[in-house]
Amino acid sequence: MENRRLAVLFPGIGYHCDKPLLYYAAKLAGAAGYEVLKINYAGFPKKVRGDGEKLRQCVEIAWEQACAALSQVKWAAYGDILFIGKSIGTLVASRYAQEKGLTARHVLLTPLTETFRFVTGTALAFHGTADPWADTAEIVAAAGEKGVPIHLTEGANHSLETGDILRDVRILTETVNRLHAFIQAE
Repeated sequence: MENRRLAVLFPGIGYHCDKPLLYYAAKLAGAAGYEVLKINYAGFPKKVRGDGEKLRQCVEIAWEQACAALSQVKWAAYGDILFIGKSIGTLVASRYAQEKGLTARHVLLTPLTETFRFVTGTALAFHGTADPWADTAEIVAAAGEKGVPIHLTEGANHSLETGDILRDVRILTETVNRLHAFIQAE
């Protein structure tokens, strides 16, 4: 194993790597010396929220595409692996680490409840209490069972936004500061 560091970004359904949470997470990881690999997905069905079957389809599509994108990575070459996921990306990342037997630290940006079935090792979660994709009580309980610290943002949605632009910028700043501390903590 070498001293190389790899950060892999696993986006959500409509939340791509160029959106604020993932964009700044990638910048932080790069500044901390990580090689940054961004996963992209394509081919999701439309109108997924509230439709369990379509959500399962999206998870499987993301899973297959992530596995394909990561198939050539020489994991043993990295002494530090950081998985940064958003929404279904948290589920794909944690499942991938578990199934491949990887020791990775996880950033869970607005995770789905099911994500916590797979989380092992060190993780940090962020959730908005007005997130229509995940129930706050279930997320808090699941994080607690796994010992994952979780930062709750009152009134924020699945993008950790409230609709008040200045508040949203403050939320983004707080989140980025917490991500920075987590990334540096290795």
